[in-house]
Amino acid sequence: MPKMKTHRGAAKRLMITGKGKVARNRAGKSHLLEHKSPSQKRRLRQGVLLSHADYHRAKRLLPNGK
Repeated sequence: MPKMKTHRGAAKRLMITGKGKVARNRAGKSHLLEHKSPSQKRRLRQGVLLSHADYHRAKRLLPNGK
């Protein structure tokens, strides 16, 4: 059986934490920032853990934990 390949699109967007959870960046930080409040922009800087519903799909896309 061949090796599992990492899904490169997922590898660029998701990160496996030290405890094995999956983290992602928040959406909405790339443009149209003029009308967003400073507190909203600060909140968008923070990463967030992937929801439990998407966790198993993400782990399948990242078999090597990269």
